Amino acid sequence: MRPSRRRPLRPRAPALPLLLFLAVAVAPPPAAAVGVNWGFAASHPLPAAQVVRDLLLPNSVPRVRLSAPSPDALTALAGTRIAVTIGVPNELLRPLASSRKAAAAWVHDNVTRYASGVLFEFIAVGDDPFLLNHGQQFQPFVVRAAANIQRALDDAKLSSKMKVVVPCSSDAYQNASTLPSKAYFRPDVNKTMVELLPFLANHSSPFMVELNPILSFQQKKNISLDYYLFQLMSRPISDGHSKYDNYFDASIDALVTALTKAGFGDMDIVVGKAGWPTDGAVNATSAIAQSFMTGLVNHLARKSGTPLRPKFAPTETYLYSLLDEDQHSIASGSYDRHYGIFTFDGQAKYHVNLGQGPTALKNALDVDYLPSKWCVVDNNKDLSNVSSSFSAACSNADCTALSTGGSCAGLGWPGNVSFAFNSYYQQHDQSEESCSFSGLGLITTVDPSVDNCLFALAIRASAAASFHPTFAVLWILVSVCIYSLV
Repeated sequence: MRPSRRRPLRPRAPALPLLLFLAVAVAPPPAAAVGVNWGFAASHPLPAAQVVRDLLLPNSVPRVRLSAPSPDALTALAGTRIAVTIGVPNELLRPLASSRKAAAAWVHDNVTRYASGVLFEFIAVGDDPFLLNHGQQFQPFVVRAAANIQRALDDAKLSSKMKVVVPCSSDAYQNASTLPSKAYFRPDVNKTMVELLPFLANHSSPFMVELNPILSFQQKKNISLDYYLFQLMSRPISDGHSKYDNYFDASIDALVTALTKAGFGDMDIVVGKAGWPTDGAVNATSAIAQSFMTGLVNHLARKSGTPLRPKFAPTETYLYSLLDEDQHSIASGSYDRHYGIFTFDGQAKYHVNLGQGPTALKNALDVDYLPSKWCVVDNNKDLSNVSSSFSAACSNADCTALSTGGSCAGLGWPGNVSFAFNSYYQQHDQSEESCSFSGLGLITTVDPSVDNCLFALAIRASAAASFHPTFAVLWILVSVCIYSLV
């Protein structure tokens, strides 16, 4: 055991306005209905018990959304009174839609087993199943899977204690302009919404929406960054009698408009994801993320609502995300692995009030790192063919910090090769053969980090802690199949 080698990150963006720092210093308490997402797509995650003990409880986090069932996380959360939302992976939608026995098995294994100690609040069926990039891959199974989960909860006499929701990406409701009044559900999801919305209404369940502000900012070139960061100098957007000075309110009212056009304008809304990344893209920095998160939490605490729903904020909002995940999909962008408020090893990147008030966030203690060894390129070797080794390393490890705008984008050659080599080396537990690269790799005890570009040291992970969600999904699928045959 040894203390963390992490050092505070210096902002890679222009100095933030004085107003922001004043807001941070005197930040009001967060709205009671603010929570945080906790994902598990990491090669070397912190042990779940340590996450709960060192991060969630000391920082007074009131609620957490798990991206998928995790026995370790659920066991650690038992007895804490932290409200829990548990996710159903997209890969399980088809089998759960096809079999009530399969849904009953899933509820038994992941909910009933822990219900005496865990304060379950929602079961989120699917992970952005309506995302435009998914096409029709998951849509046909979403409502039937949700209905079967609901029946299983009814049979287990748990339906009065938790609600079934379906996370819906904000691109499911289209808006050719920036005006919320013009929003409507995409034509290709209309048929599913005709089934989903009555299901949610019949069970008094809210509509869960996932927001992606940085993607919206990248796509809408004519809107300033201030608009996304809740800055007072932002130029309001007029939409009839309504005026919008921030992205969040406009997004919520666009959804309200789409729901109203579908006949469900009074449905409660839960924001399942809202965050800003700190690396992997231009404008993905700790400074900007702090501005967004602080602005969002303070905005929610004021409970001012939106122009279409004054005084009625979303019933709950889950910040995205608790920790970085180096194996998260990067289909939307390289920044998807860098949404953590904390680094992968549990060290806060910036200040945001999760419930702890104006005090600094508490970090993970006594993190068990692997030895202080890194893998770099051997500059004494012929590097004329190093490109293939570089590509191989990046295809199997995390090189997103090398992306344009990323913290390591300025390394140049061959520093970027060393970064890729080390990422692969750490993901493979510093095994000697993982630094071979046809003889071009060299193990060193001198930290090669440069300024804000950190060459990571992996955490010493047990077999349980390093169990990747992909294998968990396969295990669940086998269990579901066995139960469905009974």
